[in-house]
Amino acid sequence: MRLSHFFEELSAAYDAELDDLLTDSAGHDVLAQRLRLKRSQLPELLPMIEFSPEMVAVTFHGGMDFSSPEVMRDLASQDPEDLPSWELLLESVHLQPWASKLAKTVLDAPNGERFLVVTACLEYLHGRSKPSSESGDRRQRNDFDDERSDAEGDGDGDGDDIDLEEAGADWLAEQGFDRKDRNSGDN
Repeated sequence: MRLSHFFEELSAAYDAELDDLLTDSAGHDVLAQRLRLKRSQLPELLPMIEFSPEMVAVTFHGGMDFSSPEVMRDLASQDPEDLPSWELLLESVHLQPWASKLAKTVLDAPNGERFLVVTACLEYLHGRSKPSSESGDRRQRNDFDDERSDAEGDGDGDGDDIDLEEAGADWLAEQGFDRKDRNSGDN
């Protein structure tokens, strides 16, 4: 599939935005709650559709189904000035009920129709970039592989934690901090 320069850049930015929303600093999956928050803030985010559409488009993540891949592939090859109307695209894009409510809010904004067309294409490209069996978080698969490796290892599953704790203590000591005595307990 040939992507226009416009969608090539935006698609990479959209994927990066979703990736940024995926986990917190501890590595926990927080995508669902962060998307809920963004969706609740949609009216305040609408001014961004002109200069950072990918940051607002994520509010529709998971809310669109596509009945005509041919139409979406054609859309992805177009430049912004050649995009079809939202009404025309709706023949190939089906919105979840919650996404339909968001779309009504967006359509009231200047350039909202164009934004929805762009969003549909970004969501299509994001879904297309991962096989359907991988449409969930890639980290879940990697975590499963890590757990399987632990289970195949020494069997206690605690070895990695101790090594990480030791490595962390070593690093802190190198930075000039006093080494914490592990046997002192967790007071």
